[in-house]
Amino acid sequence: MDFEAAKALCRSFAGSTEDVKWGANAVFSVGGKMFAVTGCEVPATAISIKVEDQRFLELTDRPGIVPAPYLARAKWVRIEGADALDDAEAAALIRRSYELVFAKLTKKLQRELGGGQ
Repeated sequence: MDFEAAKALCRSFAGSTEDVKWGANAVFSVGGKMFAVTGCEVPATAISIKVEDQRFLELTDRPGIVPAPYLARAKWVRIEGADALDDAEAAALIRRSYELVFAKLTKKLQRELGGGQ
C-alpha cells in the first residue's frame, strides 16, 4: 500500500478537508467528522481508518493491521505495514471509511457537500 497515494485519495473525496491535529497527524474529515488519520511525515508510514463493525476483527487478525490507538472502540483500524494490503483493497477500505462517516451526516449537509461518491 502506498500511503502517499492513500493521502491523495482522501483529498479527492467530495467535501473532504485536511488539517493537522495533535501536533503531527494529518486528519482527513468530511462535514467535520474524521474518516482517516495519518502522520504528516513524508513518506507516511501508517494510516488509521474507520471500518464496518463486522470487518474489524477480520482486519485486525491480519499482520500489519492493529486496532487504532484511542479509536478502536469506534471500530477504527491502523494499517501499519506497507505490505498489509494491496493498493486496490486499501483504496476500497479508505473509500468505505469515507462513506461510513458521510452516511452519518445530516441529509442537508450531505447535499451541501455534493452527495457523496
